[in-house]
Amino acid sequence: MKKLFVYSLGIVLFFGSCEDKKKQSETDVEVQKENKNDSEQNIKIDSAKTDYPEITNDNVVSFLTEYGKENPETKVLVTTRFGDIELELYEDTPLHRANFIYLVKQHYFDETFFHRVVPNFIIQAGNSDLVSTQKKRAELGKEYLLPAEIVPGRIHEYGTVSGAKEYRENPDNRTAPYEFFIFLGPKSSTTHLNGKYTIFGKVTKGMDVVEEISKVKADDGDWPLNNIYISAKVIE
Repeated sequence: MKKLFVYSLGIVLFFGSCEDKKKQSETDVEVQKENKNDSEQNIKIDSAKTDYPEITNDNVVSFLTEYGKENPETKVLVTTRFGDIELELYEDTPLHRANFIYLVKQHYFDETFFHRVVPNFIIQAGNSDLVSTQKKRAELGKEYLLPAEIVPGRIHEYGTVSGAKEYRENPDNRTAPYEFFIFLGPKSSTTHLNGKYTIFGKVTKGMDVVEEISKVKADDGDWPLNNIYISAKVIE
């Protein structure tokens, strides 16, 4: 498996995530552009099944606004081999909350990875180099982006959850919908993040798991040498 986006990336769909490396001047979390060839690509995973329309940039706001009214949940459990991470989603970032709940209920995150890990900075999830991930994105909406919902005064702090984004040609700081990152670095590392990435939730339990994941061995692109699969479910 080898290389993908911080934004991911990977065949993966292609992928979106936190820009390539804190080491590289810590400028932006960008969706890493593709890909790693995983020997596990032959694993067959059911793609997302949905009766909802494909999400596009034209219908994203109306669709998620309506979906959010019908699905008001704010708590999600992310499971990994290292343990569980509980997330609380903010209601004042309604499109991001609704999008995340939608993806969880469509089982998008199941069999994706924490695909980027940077100690004392971030861990990013929602991508993989499995064909199934690309297929899910194609079915749910392969090109849509979320309008930024940046709340004045809200900054990246230990345990905040933010949406990854396309770095290039994205002056409106729109979020790539399929990847998110959990921040654990010092506030001094947030200069290029605050006001540019939508913070839509926080970890309420499991930061010890986040810390452990952040320290696993990774390649030069911050991709863990051993895949860290995740699954997610709504808990409240």
